[in-house]
Amino acid sequence: MGIPSEIRDVWIQRKRNFFIIPSPAEDEKNLRAKQFSQEGIRAGVKAAAVAAVVSAVPTLIAVRKIPWAKANLNHTAQALIISGASIAAYFITVDKTVLESARRNSRAQFDKTV
Repeated sequence: MGIPSEIRDVWIQRKRNFFIIPSPAEDEKNLRAKQFSQEGIRAGVKAAAVAAVVSAVPTLIAVRKIPWAKANLNHTAQALIISGASIAAYFITVDKTVLESARRNSRAQFDKTV
């Protein structure tokens, strides 16, 4: 399945041979996009680590102390609770950070033109 290697190689060669010179504004846009995504990833990893600890402590305590949790939450359930909280925190934080960076950038661009 997929694209045969010969067609893919021809397509890549054709794409490289285009004579398009990017403007400096495009280079700046690409650089800002990379910076914003890196900033979002950093904030997301921090939030995921905090969420993992915050959700792991009560989950593990509950499994040891509460009879219902002891009977019904096996290791897989505990891992799903902890990882679910971490994944949600990561994606929510990355989304908020990237959107905030884009908002700051658009305001800066608007102030720059006015």
